Parts: sequence; structure tokens; C-alpha cells
Amino acid sequence: MSEGGYAPEWVAAPGVRAAVSTRQMDGVSQPPYAQFNLGLRSGEAPDAVRENRRRLAGLLALPNEPVWLQQVHGTDVAVIANRLPPAEPVADAAVTRELDRPLAILTADCLPLLLCSDDGAVVGAAHAGWRGLAAGVIERTVASMEVEPARVRVWLGPCIGQPSYEVGEEVRNAFVDADSGAAACFLATRAGHWRCDLAALARRRLRALGVTALAGGGFDTFTDARFYSYRRDGAASGRFVSLIWRSGTAT
Repeated sequence: MSEGGYAPEWVAAPGVRAAVSTRQMDGVSQPPYAQFNLGLRSGEAPDAVRENRRRLAGLLALPNEPVWLQQVHGTDVAVIANRLPPAEPVADAAVTRELDRPLAILTADCLPLLLCSDDGAVVGAAHAGWRGLAAGVIERTVASMEVEPARVRVWLGPCIGQPSYEVGEEVRNAFVDADSGAAACFLATRAGHWRCDLAALARRRLRALGVTALAGGGFDTFTDARFYSYRRDGAASGRFVSLIWRSGTAT
């Protein structure tokens, strides 16, 4: 991946393309958002974000404008068919069978997931913070792809790592109350607090569905300066994007 972007390391299906932006790409965001913030709801001036989004297409060689979502830490999935929706759908995941239509997930510690069927006929992308993950955003995304889970391939993108992610009882209980085995994804720190392995929780849920072709997940946005981190930078954190699309160009 050129121009400062990150290329996901996974065995994608034929014709499936994916890319992740980084803070170091050639953008116009000024401190504290420097320098390639793509989040319109991050607090930065919208004109700067829109210019970064305009540059994104050229820097990552995108075939079309991405499908941007209004992410709300929920489980709704936008099914993109025939044409772009008239406005950003309020959803935390999207799937499509269209060619050359990138799906976009914005994050700054939450887990982005990129998905595709093994024949490349359908792709998906999901935003999984702990609330959405516990509520079933992964399960709803896989179901919306309308293929057998055993035929789904998934890449887990950059998210906050377990050493950097301390949570309280409400987060642990949201998972362990429904699945006692999820306790293995939490390490006790001080009274009532644990280090949470968000990527491991996602893998557990995917495997329970029958999805076994899993890659990625070895990141920590809090310590990796390439990526934005809300927990590290606070309310002035920008957002980076994870993208997936079906390419209509033979390579």
C-alpha cells in the first residue's frame, strides 16, 4: 500500500480489495487532529475532513466514493444495492454485492471488521465497539451477507489492545453473563476492573457462528502512532477508515 496507507494482511477472495488509512497520509488536518482525520463527527472543521475524504480516493486508488455510515454503537446493517443511499445510513455495518462500491468503517479504538465470502460475491464491514459487539453486530453482519458462515473470511483491523484497554464490571458482565467462556478474554487488574481483549471477543463470536477463516487483530491503536486513539488522545481524536470493496477490474 503506497502513500502512507496500510494494506490488510489476509487471504481475501478473488477480486476483493481492502485498505486502511493512517494518520500519516497527505491530509490537511491540523493539530490535534493532524493530519488525515476522516471523521465528520470528531469535532474538526467539516471542510478539512471533506478535503481529506476527497484525497482519500486518489491516495488509496478507490474506484468510487465510499459508503460512509452514521455509526451509533448499534447492530443495524445497511444493505447497499443498486445505488448509493441518499444520505449516510444510521448503521454500524454494511454489506454489498455491488462492484466498485467501497464500504467504510471509521474507528479510533473500536474494532473494524472486514468480511467477504470465499468466492468474493459479497463483502461486508462492521464497527464493533464493546456495546455493538456484545449486542450482536457481528452476528447480524454475517447473517446479512446471506452465505454460509463457513464460507466467510474476516480480517480484524486495528483496535485498542488488551494491555491498553481497562474496563469496568459493566463491560465484562455484558459478555460473561451471556457466555461464561468469554471470561478468558479479560484479565483482572484492580478491584472491579479488567483488561479487555476486544479482538479475542470478536474471534470467539465469529467461531461460534462457524467462521474460521480469521486474520488480523494484532494491533493496539493506543500505542501505535499510525492510528487515531480516542483513549489516548481524548475528545480531540480523529478517525481513520477501514475499507473493503469488490473490484470490477481484473488484476
